[in-house]
Amino acid sequence: MKIENDTKTRILEQALNQASLYGLEALSIGKLAQEVNMSKSGIFGHFNSKENLQIELLDYAAERFRKDVFKPALLKPKGKERILTLAENWTLWTTNSLPGGCPILAAIMEYDDRPGPVRDHFLKMIQTFHLSLVHMSEIAKQAGDFSGDVDSEQFAFEFFSLILGFHHALRMLSAKNARKRFLKAIDSLIHLFSS
Repeated sequence: MKIENDTKTRILEQALNQASLYGLEALSIGKLAQEVNMSKSGIFGHFNSKENLQIELLDYAAERFRKDVFKPALLKPKGKERILTLAENWTLWTTNSLPGGCPILAAIMEYDDRPGPVRDHFLKMIQTFHLSLVHMSEIAKQAGDFSGDVDSEQFAFEFFSLILGFHHALRMLSAKNARKRFLKAIDSLIHLFSS
């Protein structure tokens, strides 16, 4: 059973790299099979369909994101330091860990109007992340880092808008200073909500 899990993890890791570069819809079973030295039927044996592979890949990416980005931020003191760490970790994950940037952010554009089970699954993931940002804002209010009348939904909206802008600047505009500008924007956002 461990060998099967190791094989599946190897497939998902290679699929994550592929999705990072080309998107979930462009995920190629043939290319993936070649990269992990398996047959196409061997890949299908683990996932049964491309759709299931895409869904499991989203879960795998989300788990990697939790491990590399979210959990380390939760080790920081509650409030603005935690939010800043989340932002910094996300930029590092996007630029250092993945060959083509954050596949979760890229999937937002792919699945914003594409119906089906992959979009439904992905939408739940994004909603959960949105609620996590709302919760971080509420904690920042309790810690005294944010003003008590802050609209936490507005904070989550603005934070997520900034990370999408960062992704766009990094991937489409190849902006060398995208990370610096994003972190400056997050700092300004925190300052605005602290007033």
